[in-house]
Amino acid sequence: MSTPASRHHKRPRGEGQWALGYREPLNKNEENKKNDDGLNVRQRIIDIYSKRGFDSIDPADLRGRMRWYGLYTQRKPGIDGGKTAILEPEELDDRYFMLRVRIDGGQLDLRQLRTIADIANEYARGTADLTDRQNIQLHWIEIESVPDIWERLEAVGLSTTEACGDTPRVILGCPLAGIDAEEVLDATDDIHSINREFIGNPAYSNLPRKFKSALSGCPAHCTVHEINDVAFVGVVNEHGEAGYDLWVGGGLSTNPMLAKRLGVFVSPERVNDVYAGVIGIFRDYGYRRLRHRARLKFLVNDWGVEKFREVLETEYVKESLPDGPAPTLPRGSRRDHVGVYPQNDGNFYVGFAPKVGRLDGDKLHAIADIAERHGSDRVRTTVEQKMVVLDVAPDRVESLVAELEANDLQVNPSTFRRQTMACTGIEYCKLAIVETKATAAHLIDELERRLPDFEQPLTINVNGCPNSCARIQVADIGLKGQLVVDENGEQVEGYQIHLGGSLGVGSGFGRKVRGLKTTAKALPDYVERVVGNYDTQKKEGESFADWVQRADEADLK
Repeated sequence: MSTPASRHHKRPRGEGQWALGYREPLNKNEENKKNDDGLNVRQRIIDIYSKRGFDSIDPADLRGRMRWYGLYTQRKPGIDGGKTAILEPEELDDRYFMLRVRIDGGQLDLRQLRTIADIANEYARGTADLTDRQNIQLHWIEIESVPDIWERLEAVGLSTTEACGDTPRVILGCPLAGIDAEEVLDATDDIHSINREFIGNPAYSNLPRKFKSALSGCPAHCTVHEINDVAFVGVVNEHGEAGYDLWVGGGLSTNPMLAKRLGVFVSPERVNDVYAGVIGIFRDYGYRRLRHRARLKFLVNDWGVEKFREVLETEYVKESLPDGPAPTLPRGSRRDHVGVYPQNDGNFYVGFAPKVGRLDGDKLHAIADIAERHGSDRVRTTVEQKMVVLDVAPDRVESLVAELEANDLQVNPSTFRRQTMACTGIEYCKLAIVETKATAAHLIDELERRLPDFEQPLTINVNGCPNSCARIQVADIGLKGQLVVDENGEQVEGYQIHLGGSLGVGSGFGRKVRGLKTTAKALPDYVERVVGNYDTQKKEGESFADWVQRADEADLK
């Protein structure tokens, strides 16, 4: 006979984990993926949609599977941010697409760069934005143009495959891989190997959500390993062997979590096996019931490091992995590659800062031409929406810098130009509530005018919605777009303010001050005020993030 306790005991609700037998789709996204693999949409785009036009596209493909090839419908012009969460998807959809070109490791040769530039000018109304994941995004793409765009990209070794969707997206890498004299190891071959084995592979094309990866031996830790789903960070073990320290479960959005070290040493020859194990765990044990809990970070947070490592070793890699050291501290206070620095071969690299990642086809051509005139055939994109020209001979550096600067591609930018980034915003994004790119560009101009002598490191990240594509929680000043009420009682575009977030030493999500918001119009006044307070109150060597933690609340408003 059952006891009262047993009668009231409920079986834990399933999270949709395949490995535990939950194979039935628990939401519309999972149902669509079960009905047809996202990779299969490519042929329908080529054979049907590009020939019959936008109205022929199946809605499940339009708002789902087409992301597997880097295609999102962009926002219909004229719809204000107050309607973002109210309107149905078909009311927000424009008949044009954003197309994301994946650039694994940020590596481009000039032929590839010029191909993107040509596509931007011919098919994308000139648009070309650098993202903070080393990709280039184009806008105003018509479905009829997509097959030709793919053909041209693939002819030069580029792709949009799995640039979006519930897939292994672009693999971050240091733009200086192979040329930085202080790097722990060159991760280029390992990035290429993962790309060949996993990208476009049906075994890994149905994940619970997006899967973000980074591999780097960079001493500056430029690939922000702390906020990736999986990251391989260059280290040297006790035997003097170069390999990787493995981190899992990082991610931001509305529930930010920092990645956790598993404490294992991964030799380069084991990278693919270990990567297969981590992504396999995500595929098989990841939560599929609720989309907002479907990232790997939630599983890692629930399991803990010890269980994750145990499952990785026993069920996937099939052997114990050796313990390994933690990474050394990042080199320098800015984890980017802006400026002129020597390579390990006697040449120089030159990193420059477009304003908030906004470029266009003509500017991409100009960059290629400038690089070529100065003897370089290689450029790189960075995770800070910047670019780098490699292989510049010592006697050509001064001339190259002058040409870049003449094209407003600044090699010696202000702190504000160097360390402000912005997501796509309401101009094109269907999730956005406010404008971002123009707001951030105006903010840079104002701060350069008002605070011309400020030189301390300071990151300002501008996001159009809560999803944190621009990494607001780990910025010194993070700005989350929302509608606010101005002094006249009118609802206008504005931002909730996060202060003192950081990565690296003392990584954290900063300090929230209750009710701290600003209108977009008042944003320059606010930043000038709080930066001025920091500048006058800071102690010797004190960072903005450290000052925020001890500052009086009144000085943060």
